[in-house]
Amino acid sequence: MRDVVVVGYADVALLDVAGPVEVFEGARWATGADYRVRVATVGGGPMRATAGLQLLTEDLADIDGPVDTLLVVGGFGSWAAVDDAVLIGHVTRLAGTARRVAAVCTGAGLLAAAGVLDGCRATTHWAFCRELARRHPEVEVVPDAIFVRHGRITTSAGVTAGIDLSLALVADDHGQDVAREIARWLVVFLQRPGGQSQFSVRSRVPAVRSEGLRVLLDDIAADPAASWTVSDMADRAAMSARHLARVFPREVGLPPARYVERARVEFATELLDSGDEALDVVARRSGFGSPETLRRAFHRVIGVSPGGYRSRFRTTC
Repeated sequence: MRDVVVVGYADVALLDVAGPVEVFEGARWATGADYRVRVATVGGGPMRATAGLQLLTEDLADIDGPVDTLLVVGGFGSWAAVDDAVLIGHVTRLAGTARRVAAVCTGAGLLAAAGVLDGCRATTHWAFCRELARRHPEVEVVPDAIFVRHGRITTSAGVTAGIDLSLALVADDHGQDVAREIARWLVVFLQRPGGQSQFSVRSRVPAVRSEGLRVLLDDIAADPAASWTVSDMADRAAMSARHLARVFPREVGLPPARYVERARVEFATELLDSGDEALDVVARRSGFGSPETLRRAFHRVIGVSPGGYRSRFRTTC
């Protein structure tokens, strides 16, 4: 029997728990795989999740043998959970003998607090990658990945990325065909293209101190196809071009041109999602000018072509 122990705490994200559970249960239902999923917390009993929903859990103290897979989930409660010495102690204990260890979303913070990620590459939800890197400089944080493997340790980006992670673990155990069948039943991609950079470039920027930069970022988000030369951006931010070139990467995390490119790619994905316009029209409307420039930008930012993105992600009714 392969014990999959899902470690939770108060105020977990429900989908962080439910997504992986559905994948492992799907494998058991589809193939008779010998997974036994156990959701456990300190003390056991009801665990509060999203919107106050309650999930019944086992007591972590009762799980004393080596487990096959230790999976730590995320949620807004993770900020308090990382300071729970008893919880972190259980994570350290179980991770020490587990065949493999994984975390969904901000669950990576608990693994880091337990010392499990020391010297490892890891990821988490895009909104918290910087915080994970700041708190744990011994961890090499990979901000633009759906999930990251480092030996027996796998960490994923936020929320639904836990499904991607779990499918990959099932594929390791039972092969790609089984994982693909589960993905079909769940109506998800076995392996989605691209990384976290496909999701909201403006919302990924931390709060900036400069009022001029805030105005500039909002204006780029409102009209990414406009002319955004360094001179144009400096004028909009009410600062010199030299000062903009110095302060923009420091506060935003990207050079100005790279930021504009990502904003334009994001706008282009919206056009591809919702319409049937030709790629030359999409390129022009999103500020790229030509389909070739659009294609190169998509490969840099998302990792797929515009046509590939449209075929996989477009909304249909």
